[in-house]
Formats: sequence, structure tokens, C-alpha cells
Amino acid sequence: MDERSDLDLVLVTQDDAFPQVMQERMQLAKTLGPLLVAFTGEHVGEPRLLICLYGPSLLHVDLKFTALQDFGQRVENPDVLWERNAALTAILAATQCRWPVPQLQWIEDRFWVWVHYAAAKLARGELFEVIDMLSFLRAQVLGPLAVQDQGHRPQGVRRVETRAAKWVAALEKTVALHDLRSCGTAIQAAVKLYQELRESHADTALLRHADAEARVIHYLESVL
Repeated sequence: MDERSDLDLVLVTQDDAFPQVMQERMQLAKTLGPLLVAFTGEHVGEPRLLICLYGPSLLHVDLKFTALQDFGQRVENPDVLWERNAALTAILAATQCRWPVPQLQWIEDRFWVWVHYAAAKLARGELFEVIDMLSFLRAQVLGPLAVQDQGHRPQGVRRVETRAAKWVAALEKTVALHDLRSCGTAIQAAVKLYQELRESHADTALLRHADAEARVIHYLESVL
């Protein structure tokens, strides 16, 4: 942690109290300190999350509300700050956390469709859409695979500069300006980097979509 870190706080309720706590969570957040603004986390697929900004010395706090019966399903093990009857400690001892890791087959099944989408938008001159798609590819594919390749826990492009220094120069080439040539070159760089990372991670079970790969690369080249 440092002075720029946010805080993640999980608040666990008795199962029958969870609906009421969900209704009162904004009021609960206000009791913790001078709350400047807060909103729920549907945009990251987690409606139980309340994202808060406290002040006047700014502090980002993620409050995640969960019922006791759901506490065993988690991506990492928290420090227990307070509990009743060792209820949380018992669940931590009986269950395991599971951090989601990128599945190469899942990526391979989608990657060439995503690249075709980017190339088609490039052909239309929708450069902001291309830039957005390249950001998506870095967050969902290239960043996680690069970090995992270096033996670290994948989390989008978080800390990729330090945890996957080997791949940073290649990742930089996937960052495009609002320019037709720059966007096209960045898509090509994303394709090249994915191919290299795929070879680093692949095993004999991986089903490569070679025909789609060849046709999409040819289409991209024709657009350029």
C-alpha cells in the first residue's frame, strides 16, 4: 500500500439481514466518514459493490456487501478485522479463493473476431472506436497474458509496467494516435503480440483458428 492506494472493505451480514443492509448501504457508508460521493458497481458487474470517495483528504473506498453464505466465493483472502463467533475465519479455513485467470482457448475463440471488428472500423474511419477496441484488447487479452507469462496474477493492465517489463515495449506499439496509419499499425502490433504470447502459453490442447487468423490478417492488410 501507499498513499495512492484505495481500500477494499468487505462487510458480511447474516443471511436474513442481507436484503435490508443492501437497502441501507448508502446510509452505512455515510457513517464511516465524510462521504463526498458514492455509487453502485453495476458497470463492473458487481451490484453489491458501493464505490465511495471520502474527503477532504481524498480516499477511494470500495465497500462490498455480501451475505455470510456467499463469503466462501472469493477471489482473494482478506484480513479479518472483526467477526462474530469466528464465523469468517471458519469459512476461510474451509474454502479456497480463486482468482480468475485468462483462458487461452476462450481468447483464441474470440480474438480474430475482435481484430476483424477493429479492422472494419478502421476501414470506415471510426478511429475512436478502433482506439477503444485496442484498449479492450490490452485489458482483456494482452495485459493479462503478459503478466501471467511473468508469473504474476493477471489483473487487466494493472502494474503491467513492473510485472511484465519484458513485454512493455511490445505493448507500447499497440497504443494508437487518432490517425489512420497509427491505428492500423497498432492493430498489427496487437496481432503480433498476441501471436507471441499465445505461443508462450499454448499447449497441445489449444485449438487454433488458423483459417480465421489468416483471413482476418489478410483483410487487415487490405484495409491498410
